[in-house]
Amino acid sequence: MSTFEWIIALLLGAVALSALARRIKVPYPTFLAIGGALIAFVPNSPSWALEPDLALALFVAPVLLDAAFDTSLRDLRNNWVPVSTLVVAAVGLTTAGVAFVAHRLMPEMPWAAAVALGAIVAPPDAAAAVAILSQVKLPHRMVKVLEGESLLNDASALLIYRIAVGAVATEHLTWSQVAPTMALALVGSVVAGLIAGYIVPLLLERVKEAPSAIIVQFATTFMVWIAAEHLGLSGILTIVVYAMTMARSAGARMPARLRVPSYAVWETIVFVLNVLAFMLIGMQMRPIWTRLNADVRWEYCVAAAWILLTVVLVRLLWVTFYRAILRVLVARGMFHPKDPKAVASPKGGLIISWCGMRGLVTLATAFALPENFPHRDFIVFIAFAVVLGSLVIQGLTLRPLILAFGLKDDDPVGTEVARARAVAYRAALDAIESDPSEEAEILRLEYRAILMQAEGDPNGGIANGELPADPLRRRAIEAARKSIFELRATEVIGDDAFHRIEEELDRAELSAGG
Repeated sequence: MSTFEWIIALLLGAVALSALARRIKVPYPTFLAIGGALIAFVPNSPSWALEPDLALALFVAPVLLDAAFDTSLRDLRNNWVPVSTLVVAAVGLTTAGVAFVAHRLMPEMPWAAAVALGAIVAPPDAAAAVAILSQVKLPHRMVKVLEGESLLNDASALLIYRIAVGAVATEHLTWSQVAPTMALALVGSVVAGLIAGYIVPLLLERVKEAPSAIIVQFATTFMVWIAAEHLGLSGILTIVVYAMTMARSAGARMPARLRVPSYAVWETIVFVLNVLAFMLIGMQMRPIWTRLNADVRWEYCVAAAWILLTVVLVRLLWVTFYRAILRVLVARGMFHPKDPKAVASPKGGLIISWCGMRGLVTLATAFALPENFPHRDFIVFIAFAVVLGSLVIQGLTLRPLILAFGLKDDDPVGTEVARARAVAYRAALDAIESDPSEEAEILRLEYRAILMQAEGDPNGGIANGELPADPLRRRAIEAARKSIFELRATEVIGDDAFHRIEEELDRAELSAGG
């Protein structure tokens, strides 16, 4: 089978696996990990190579930008204490714990290589947790803590990873050499991200066609990452700051006709990148597995089990310790949280601990190790085993655990939507109040109905997400769509006219929540 045929087969297989994952309500990366593992044992399966330096830029940059673009800066500020402890302390302790266990299991492994392994498996993955959290109604604050952690822990883990890899290359690295590098990486990355976040949108707003605009979006994302790496900065932190800045500065400049296809394409590309990452790492596993004799295979599997256990236990112990310390500080009046729910309940703490599935970043950083890195095969094997084990064990049990605990969401987003809806449609009504035309009167009637719903319902009618006229509009659009299909079938109109009307109806259907 040719490379092109394999790509088609793998993508279609990934689509089928993701559909099955949605049906049984588990995160789709769980099945991608299983599929990647199976590829290692498929006879005559391909063995594609990718330059290690390309792995992080290709897999991490667009995925991270997509997540950071939608991140709320306000929610990060409100939850900075738990997010920062997970990003710094949990990642640091996991790295140290894994390095200690790996060195004990393989004493010949250099400490720098063991630390690199710890940094590779330390950061949890955003895609797996979000896939589960979107299916249940967890408390809003808990969701924002997990999203903030998954966004920023990659930066802290990759910083440790780069230092460890550099220590292996130079064979001796002192703290006096590391500290300035870390300071430059942190401060310089924030500054670079801010500058890029204000400059790049000026370029993007000049591109008016959707295909060209989307290509420029991807190109500039990789350019920002590459520039940061060449300057010795953190590509991850630069991309995060860049995306969050651009979301604030460029949102009002992008028209809907560009925004809708852009979001669709980005979502598709993120899925494809997850598929490729799991497939490529599976292909890397086959030659590693075949080079090992039976005794070494067993040794590697035992080591993988110990390191997976370490990863899970360190996170659980840290979250438990953090909760205990926070409760003591609150009880003694040394800490006064604005939100009384700032201290998670025991059930909430366990859920946060169990949302530690590893994924794309772990695979990409393992893949990015230089070919001559000490114990590279062992590290790649352990990284994939930890990803597979965490996605299967935690990914398949997280949703039942959440449902068993019965945690509820007080829906603060719904309340804010109701408030914003009333303000937005009041402004829209005021803008056309003086227009005497019949079209304006029709719009005024619809806007008044929306205002009555928003002001009369504390949830703004957000329970079903529909505006008053949406069901009627969708029914009318469906009838209109059937009529144009009949006109084309009877050749009353040609395809050009059909597609133009179809596009109009598609936009109307999207605006009606279709």
